[in-house]
Formats: sequence, C-alpha cells, structure tokens
Amino acid sequence: MQIELQSQFDTRVARPVIDVSIVMPCLNEELSLPHCLANAREALDLIEAELGLSGEIVVADNGSTDRSIAIATAAGARVVPVTTPGYGAALIGGAKGAAGRFIVMGDADGSYDFRESVAMVAKLAGGADLCMGSRFKGGIARGAMPWKNRYIGNPVLTGILNLMYRAGVSDAHCGLRAITAEAFHRLALCGTGMEFASEMVIKAALKKLHIAEVPATLSPDLRERAPHLRPWRDGWRHLRYLMMLSPAWLFAMPSLVALLLGFSIFGAATYQLLVSWPNVHFGASWTILAGALIGIGHIGLILAAATHLYGVRQGYRPLLSIGRTVGKLASLENMLLAGLVEGLAGGALLSAVMVHWSRGGFVQLASVLPVVGGTVLLVVGAQTFLGGFLLAIISGHEARFLSRALIAEPPLTDAIEQTLLAA
Repeated sequence: MQIELQSQFDTRVARPVIDVSIVMPCLNEELSLPHCLANAREALDLIEAELGLSGEIVVADNGSTDRSIAIATAAGARVVPVTTPGYGAALIGGAKGAAGRFIVMGDADGSYDFRESVAMVAKLAGGADLCMGSRFKGGIARGAMPWKNRYIGNPVLTGILNLMYRAGVSDAHCGLRAITAEAFHRLALCGTGMEFASEMVIKAALKKLHIAEVPATLSPDLRERAPHLRPWRDGWRHLRYLMMLSPAWLFAMPSLVALLLGFSIFGAATYQLLVSWPNVHFGASWTILAGALIGIGHIGLILAAATHLYGVRQGYRPLLSIGRTVGKLASLENMLLAGLVEGLAGGALLSAVMVHWSRGGFVQLASVLPVVGGTVLLVVGAQTFLGGFLLAIISGHEARFLSRALIAEPPLTDAIEQTLLAA
C-alpha cells in the first residue's frame, strides 16, 4: 500500500516532512541502544518499502549520564532532552518533539522488535487512531517477563481496564504501540510514570477513538542492570489511575449501594416504629448505621458529579446523557437553595424532638429515629451547600456548572454510563 505525501517540505519548520516517528524513552541505555537504533532503522526501511512512508528516530533522553546521547547522535537519531523524570514524561516529551504524523513508541531496552510496528503503522494509515501491541497474542520469550506480571499483574489490570472503559484490548501495558499525532495531541496525556500506558488507552476509549491491536513479541532485555519497572509500585500506580479516571466506579456505584442500604434500613426502622413488626428489631445501632450510609452515599454522588465534570472540562470525557438533563437545572444557586431547605428541615425536625423531649420530662426517647433523621438532613444540607461551591469552582468559577453550548451538543453515552445503567 502506497501513501501519497502531501508535500516534500513543511515550510513552517523548514525541514522535510516526516510520516513516521519512532520514539524511544532513554535513561542510560548505552548497552541496548545500538541494537534498538539498528532495529528501528530496519523498521523504517520496511515502512518505506511497504507503505511508502518516510521516517525518523527520536530518542527522548531522560537525563542519561552514560554514552547514550552520543550513540543516538552517531546513529542519526534526533535526541530530544526531557527534564521531567519518568517513563511517561519521556514518551510525552519525545512525542511532542516528533515530526511524524504517525508516532511509534517502543522501549530502548531491546525487548521489542520495532519491525513489528510496520503492521501498526499500516493500521493507522488505514484509519485507526491508536494501535496497541499484544504480547499475549504475539508471544513472550522465556525470562522476558516475571511470572507475577505475566499471569497476575497484566491480565488483572487489563481486565479491570476493559471492564471499566470497554477498551477491548488484550494487553493494555505493551511497550510497543503506535498513535497518530493528531490523536496524541487530542488526548493531552500527562502521566509521568508507568501509568502513562494505562492513561493512553483509557483516554482513547473515553474519547471513542478507533483502537486497533496487532501481535507483538517480548524478548529478554539487553541490559545488565535491573529494569526501571517496579512491579508492585507501578502496578499500584496503574490501578489507582484506573480508579481516578472513573467517577462511576470510584464514587457513583459505591454511593448508590450505600444509599440503597441506608434508605432500606431507615425505611424498615420507620415501619417498625409506626406499625410494629413482629420478630424484627431495628434498634438504635441499625438506625445510626443507616444515617451514616445515607451521608456517605450523598457526598459520594457529589464527588462523582465533580470528577465527571472535571473530566468533561478537561476534554477527555464525554458528557453523560443524564448529565444533559440534570445540567439544565444544575447551578450554584439551586444547590445552595436545596442545601438550605434540607438544613432547615433537619433543624425543624430536631427542634420538634427537643420540644417533645422537654415536655416529656427529659426522659429517654423511645427511638433515636427522629434524631438520626434530623441529623442526616443537616449533614446532607451542609454537603449540598458546600458541594455547590465545589462544582462551581471546578466549572471555572461559574455559577452555571454546564454551559448551554455543551448541553446542546449531540448526546454521547459512554461505556461507563452503559455499565452504570446496567448495574
């Protein structure tokens, strides 16, 4: 397949137009770098022969103190210095400095064969936005990956990612991947560490980008030192990133469960108090627990709304269809009014309890249900009041949380909403 170049030179940067940039993060890789540079050059030759695309090699140097920079320069690679430390920071810096409209990312430790990126670039040229390599489909050589990563870490984290975001990939953490420059800039990636690998797939799935996948092989790296990867530390960084980018799973679903349990217990306790329920006893302990669950569930939903709104404003998350309906009424003034009404209702209920208690000679109340109910209303009112200011701040210090233009856009139901509704 031949890809026609639009022009031979980009007048804005006054250098030949590049189609493909192979970007390698580098931190003291003098032992493995020569092999990787030669392998990447072979890949570019294949890309030019099979796809008719020109290419370059970009080494994103993350502060090497050995001969890595000299080796890269001598091999004809372009070195982009990246001062912010971290695997993700190096790749982001290298991709931003790349000139190609297709960007291939691969480690500089010799564990990946850049010639396998030819199929990835072909996928991009055919319309894909992101193409992931899959080591589980391509093959993992003996000793190339620790058993806990191969059989526990990667499958579990990839499974959780697919469950939360419907990405549909079999290996979310493969170090060999390709993305169009346009898609890379749209994603606005910011993860500086190993979580960068998850961030790219998550945000691509959230933005409904076309994600393709091809087999990739993993070989033992060529270095004589321990790898930069720390399985437990970096596994946790991936997992926490999965949670932080999913307000539905982190906040909304647990909050809905807490509210369902809280209102169920509270309703049963109320029924028992008013009607009597033989052989069923919801005493003070259960009633207090119900009040706590309702308070936790309510603040959780506010946090879910805040984090979802933040993702929408940052541009990596579509507005849920339910958000368009609620957004027409969501404003600081309405939340302040709702909080005041809830707080006044709670105060009135507690005042009534106080009057009843005093008229009864200050004897112990028959049930703590009214006290818990009034307290919950006070707490929920305060959370609603303060939550209104939180949402207004996230909205850019605007009283209206969602602009009319954003609400008017065509509805887009994302995978998380589908999961939330199904649950």
